[in-house]
Amino acid sequence: MKFVQLLSGGKDSVFSLIQAEKHGHELVCVANLHPLDEGADELDSFCFQSAAHGAVAGVAACLDTPLVRRPITGGATKQGLVYAGAAAGDEVEDLYELLKDVKARFPAVEAVSSGAIYSTYQRTRVEDVCARLGLRSMSYLWRRDQRKLLKDMGESKLRAVVVKTASMGLEPGDHLGLRLDLASTRRLFRGLHESFGFHECGEGGEYESLVLDSPRFAKRLVLEDATAVRLDD
Repeated sequence: MKFVQLLSGGKDSVFSLIQAEKHGHELVCVANLHPLDEGADELDSFCFQSAAHGAVAGVAACLDTPLVRRPITGGATKQGLVYAGAAAGDEVEDLYELLKDVKARFPAVEAVSSGAIYSTYQRTRVEDVCARLGLRSMSYLWRRDQRKLLKDMGESKLRAVVVKTASMGLEPGDHLGLRLDLASTRRLFRGLHESFGFHECGEGGEYESLVLDSPRFAKRLVLEDATAVRLDD
């Protein structure tokens, strides 16, 4: 099937794209939701990663794939685990409008690939939007063991770095820019999991990532200048 990849720029979205192609599906474009204020460092969203959102266009260029973007204007007004039907003012409706834009620009698109691993909250919202638009939802990372998944990502030559920390055991001064493909990082995360119940793929919001290179990239993304910003104490 021809599909659109929901792209945050992080490891899960890029690796799920790779898995969808391995299953024989054809990528048509990538789609991204970003903060309404593009100068904002991040948006507090229940459903969408926005850390390092300024790099998403660069990731799409590395993928050599058309990018469709739309700002997030809503919030998490409907916070139940299951989302069914339109809810005025909810950020999920921004996803609906984004994918409607995708269908208008690329009518051949039949499916949507997302990087959900353990978030039922996220997956049910993507599925609801897809059902309303007549699209199939694909989640090739769903329920995969996080420790093995992170190792598989590294062994596939996907190179991602930490761009946000939000967990005990991860300090911005020490761990921003940490490479996720290294065995030393996996050992660190395993220890944090054993000590604090840390989710090794960041499914609990412990960290966010940005992909700099992967076998799917036509070129590498290079960070020439970066500044650490503390958003919350």
